[in-house]
Order: sequence, then structure tokens, then C-alpha cells
Amino acid sequence: MTSEPRAFLALDKGAATVAAALIGRVAGRWRLVGSIAMPADAQLEAVISVLGDRVLEAEPEFAAGLGLRPGSVLELPRLEVASQGPGRLAVVAASARGLAPLVASASRSGWRTSSGSADAIDPLAMSMLLLDPGVSAILVGAADPPGVDERRGIGELAALVAAVAERRPDLTIILAGAMTDHLSAFRDADRRSGEIVLAPAAQRDMPGGPLADLLLELALPAGDSHRSLGPAAATLAEVLDRQVDIVEIGFDAGTRVSARPNSGGGPPAFDLAVVPAAALSHAEPDDAMVDRVGSWSTWGADRHRLRDRLRELDVAPWSDAAGEGSALRMAAARAALARLAERTSDWDHRPPADLVVAAGGAWAVASAPAVALAIADVLRRPGASQYALDHARLLAPLGSIPDPGERRAMITYLLDDLLVPLGTFVTPAGLRSGRSAGSMVVHGSDGDTEHDLQPGGLTRVRLAPGVEAVAEFRFRDTVKLGARGRHFAVDVAGGLGGLIVDLRDVPLNLPERADLRGELLESWEQALLHGPKA
Repeated sequence: MTSEPRAFLALDKGAATVAAALIGRVAGRWRLVGSIAMPADAQLEAVISVLGDRVLEAEPEFAAGLGLRPGSVLELPRLEVASQGPGRLAVVAASARGLAPLVASASRSGWRTSSGSADAIDPLAMSMLLLDPGVSAILVGAADPPGVDERRGIGELAALVAAVAERRPDLTIILAGAMTDHLSAFRDADRRSGEIVLAPAAQRDMPGGPLADLLLELALPAGDSHRSLGPAAATLAEVLDRQVDIVEIGFDAGTRVSARPNSGGGPPAFDLAVVPAAALSHAEPDDAMVDRVGSWSTWGADRHRLRDRLRELDVAPWSDAAGEGSALRMAAARAALARLAERTSDWDHRPPADLVVAAGGAWAVASAPAVALAIADVLRRPGASQYALDHARLLAPLGSIPDPGERRAMITYLLDDLLVPLGTFVTPAGLRSGRSAGSMVVHGSDGDTEHDLQPGGLTRVRLAPGVEAVAEFRFRDTVKLGARGRHFAVDVAGGLGGLIVDLRDVPLNLPERADLRGELLESWEQALLHGPKA
């Protein structure tokens, strides 16, 4: 990707949509020329052809400068990632206490899980769990050293799993913690088609530790789009020298990445969680899922109708994408975000990211400010963050570039095209309701503007993309905004949503009555999308 060719394709093949972007070398640097997204069942070659034809029709001379001619776009080099459907991992342990951290690690590592402990189910039920044809791997673990409640059952559990492994030689078997001492129970391990992997023990209060990293590698190949978001976020954090979070809601999984530059000069660090339970859609939504989507819905469908609509969304993700269909998708996206937040609750103590990037096909039908509002509604932390949208779905393909230097150079070249700025959210916590919380003065290039701050709502200030300003806050009472205090000066940047001061509760409190809840959600959305802009 250094000097030749003059153009290439970046492809992100998702479970519901396929996104194609044409990258060309313009005036000595790589730029985004055009992008397109279509349903996943469309033929990839046809999607690429449509993209190439549009570029040729819109700018024939420019396309000729890139060496493009009718049909030649199909011959371009491709940088391609794909979303792999999550496999099923059976997670077992000797005790319920030992099972919990194993499930916590596995459920955020790209696996759908089924689980059981030897002290809760009998050997026959355990065998049926492990021999389920849908299971592609087994995780059996214990603490290291094993707890008192585990020691008695570890040997019997190892013998049971070894018998299953002999019956199903295709299964990958992961022995974690003290279970590694029972490797000898697995006879003829070298003759099996499935691997036997030795893994570290699960840490009770650290579900994203070394075991989760190993499970991610086993669940997702290197070219998986969810996995590629980790290196992409790390490189973006390095290029911008800022803490970056990526929040992706896809059709088959949700992904959350937190990346920060390394002050010591080494490679940037990142944490990656891939949560199938945080998928936008499920084939058979249970009552809990229906209730959660309903709690974010602004239209008055009953539970039975809502369940049917969610099933329809799973069958035909691209159908009915306007009107009520768009509202349904945003409610489902918020519910998926909530499930993603639950699986990564150990991140809650971290300070808010400087930049939050929304990624994934779930946001394709929503306006840009509505995307930022959805994330701010669910992932609420006191502080100030800029929001942006991976509009052409370039982050995952760029994250798959194996060489860190080449990946950094490509992201640096494409930085101006990569993200659509949505604006800045400033969210203080600890406000008292019922009276003015204080005032804000925005110091911009066009002068100063002052605004009164009313608790419980959203204050939107016009601030165009690329425009920077300083927002000075004076609160009546002590609030938390990064630190605790009454007087703050915050650097802010504009976007399609401008500057949004979010004076609602942290966490958000919604009415129990569906009609009142829907009215409140709609009023917030209208205030952001169509309300007065100072």
C-alpha cells in the first residue's frame, strides 16, 4: 500500500450488510474516493461494480487518473475483513463459584456460551451439554490453586470431559487453571483433530484478563472484523495521542474497544471485548430482551407485537428501515448497548474517552446526532467526550493491516476522511433538580455566547464540524465533571450535532410507565435533532 497501486478496495463483510470503500492515491496521499453499503446477500462483485460505476460516472477524469476504467475496479487489490458467526462454547467447572468467572470471560470473547457446574447438574445432563452438536469447543476450568469447593470434583470432571473428547475428537478443549494438571486424562491427544489448549485461570474480578485474550484468539480468526477493531483503535489512539473508545453494534455481536497511547513510547495498549449477547438481533428474543427493547421504544407496540417485529428484524435486517422501522432499530441498538455495558462493567471506573467512535451497521438508518444520543443515553460517564461515526466502515479493514507502521501511515493519510464528527457531549453528574444548575459561556472564534443550564434536559449549541471552542461552566453546586468542582473550562469541538450539554441523570432514570417513558425519550430526541440551536 506504499506507492502502487493507485487505488484499492476496503471491504467489510458483515452478517447483515457488506460495506465497500474505494481508496485512491490523490496528490501523493491516500484518500477515500467513495463508499457503499448493501445487504449481505448481495453479490460482492456486484456491490464493487456499482461503486466503481458511480465513481466513473461522477468524476470520469479523476477516475482515469486513478487508472480506473469500466470493469477494472474488480481487479483492484482488496483489504478485506468479514464478520464470523459466533461459535458455541460449553463452559463447565466443578463448582458454581468457579464457573462464574469462566462464563464472565467467555461471554465477552466472541463465544456464545452454554454452561453448567458439577455441583448443580448430574453427569448425564453434563454429558448432554458437552455433546450438543452445536458446541464447537469446551472450556473446563478451576482456580489455581483450586478452592475447597472444587477439589473434590475436579478429577471426575476431567474424566467426563476426556470421555467427551474421545467421543468428539473434533472439539477444541481448553483446560484452564488447575485443570491443566489433568492433561494426562486426555489420551491420544496428538491424534485428535481438535486442539487441547492449556490456559491460565479465570480471574474473578478481571473478566478481560489473559484467559479472555486466549479465548478471543480461538473464537475469531485474524481477518475477523470485530477483532480487527482492536488494532484500529490502538493505532487511532497513537495517531491522535488521545484515549479512544470504539462502540460497535453489529447484527451478530457487539464490540467495545478502549485504546490509549503509550506514554513510554511503546506500542499503544487496548482492551477488546466481543459480546455475541450484545448483537442487534436474535432469532428468538426472550422476555428480558423484549422488555429491554421496549424500555427504549418511542412507539406504543405491545410486547407480542414487539417480539414479532424483533423476529422480523432478524429475518430481514434491511426491510422497513424508515419510520417505525428506524425507531425499532434504535431501540434495539440501545438495548444491545446496555448488554454490552453489562459485560464490560469493569470499565466503568475508567475516565471517559477523549473520542468515542460509533461503528457497525446498526447505525446506518439513524441520523448522526441520534447515534451520539443513543450512546450517551446508555454508556453514561461524567465528563466530556467527542463523538464520531465510522461512516464508511473503514476501521475494521484498516485494523487488519498486519504491519503496525503501514497501518499507522494509512490511518494518518485517511484521518480527514475516516470519521464523521458528531460533536461533543459534556455530561456533569450530581446536579440538583428543580432550579437552574448554573451557566455556560462558549468562547468561540465568532465571540462569546452565554447559556442557562436547566437540569434534566439537553442544551445544544451550534458548533460546526472542525470548529473548536472553550466551554466555561459555572455551577451553583459542586458537580462531577472529570473532577469535582463548580468551575470548569472544557475544550470542545464541533460536529453534526454541535456541542451538547447533557444535564440528565447519571445513570439515566426513565419512568416506569411506557407512555411517559416514550414521551420523554421522544422529547430528548426532538430537542437534539430539531430543537433550538444557539
